[in-house]
Amino acid sequence: MSLDVRTGKIAAVPKPEAAALRDVIDGPLLEIAVRFSRVLADRWPHTALVIFTRECTGRPRKVAGPAAVVDRITIAELEALKASLTPGGTQRTTAAIGGASRPVWTVLDRTGTLLVLITRQDKELRDAAELAGLFGIVATSIRQQVAQASPEYLTESRAASAERARTIAEMAAAHETSLVSILTALRASTLDDRQARASATETASAALVALRSAQASDQAWSEEPAPAAFAKLRRELRQTLRHHDAALEFAAPEKTGRPLPGEIAHAARAMTRTAVLAFTAQPDLTRLRIAWTTDATSLRADVRDHESGRLDVPALHDQLHGRADALGGSVELDATPGWGSRATIVLPLAPPPGPADENPLAGLNQRELQVLRLLAQGKRNKAIAEELGITESTVKFHVTGVLRKLGAGTRGEAAAIALAAGVRPDSLPGPANRAGTPG
Repeated sequence: MSLDVRTGKIAAVPKPEAAALRDVIDGPLLEIAVRFSRVLADRWPHTALVIFTRECTGRPRKVAGPAAVVDRITIAELEALKASLTPGGTQRTTAAIGGASRPVWTVLDRTGTLLVLITRQDKELRDAAELAGLFGIVATSIRQQVAQASPEYLTESRAASAERARTIAEMAAAHETSLVSILTALRASTLDDRQARASATETASAALVALRSAQASDQAWSEEPAPAAFAKLRRELRQTLRHHDAALEFAAPEKTGRPLPGEIAHAARAMTRTAVLAFTAQPDLTRLRIAWTTDATSLRADVRDHESGRLDVPALHDQLHGRADALGGSVELDATPGWGSRATIVLPLAPPPGPADENPLAGLNQRELQVLRLLAQGKRNKAIAEELGITESTVKFHVTGVLRKLGAGTRGEAAAIALAAGVRPDSLPGPANRAGTPG
């Protein structure tokens, strides 16, 4: 309820419907900011929206709004806004963001995920608690999708990490070359203005140090030491299995190995957890060994027991192989009753060579593949919505995404591209997979 200051009457304030919020979290993680921006637009008008989370190492910024603004928003600016809030807090302020001073509304969820709304005017933030509640659902959804490490999330995250690392390296090399050239010129004995030369030298040297530090900081932010990642897994498993009778033995990776890319660390933890839970479902399990090892090219996760040997190999394979395939890895499972069971997961640390989009369907996530399968069957949006259990507006959103990613002008053209790729309509993932794959 709100008071209309012109009439003095109490008026009801329209609220986002539950179905609208469901559409936000029921879709590709990459576009979650765009979907959330649409839901908030009426009650919390804004010109741009940013979701900032350390959970997603490949794309820590989820953005919606004009490219001229959101493309200029830096992690340092978001970190500064985040530092000004306590978990669960909201704030209206004016901050340097996107290279300019702008009025913003900010919310820091208790998960550590930050929401920034860039507003048109420096207006009061109304219904702050409700905005924080809505964002809490979105932030929790993001965290769960990352923790589950679904194949489509891992594929997108790996591509984003590779592109981000390449861009950082190119920018650092270009700026470093320029600054070194400046230093060389300023140090030349032919320059006679000693004071100006000394001042310029100091400025350029400081800029060069800052650039190198920023590159190292960004790389450290997007990577995780293998022992630290394993220690986090160990804490999670001890908490999860604190009431289980099996003795847990952990073998941590050596501290001298190369750091893990963020998506590999997330995937390795998620897949190891999945394997461990499958092992603990065996009867008479008394001892379980969990080990990680790394070398220059890969991470190897090994889970084994020495007593039961009654592991449900087909079920565990179905849970793990999609995520391993998304990262170019492999899964080996073995179980011998009375002797023991073993699961070995190998994940490469570097992205596979060659373009990721040689298959025209490679850029589609699981939900988009489901929609494409039904498009190829000639079904309309209403029938697709009923079969997948989502709204027609969500179907329209996914159809638009499918057409854009495939470069198709019509639904029929999109279906033809799928058929030309050698995939029959009934062979694409269907609704039966819905429960296990977000968006």
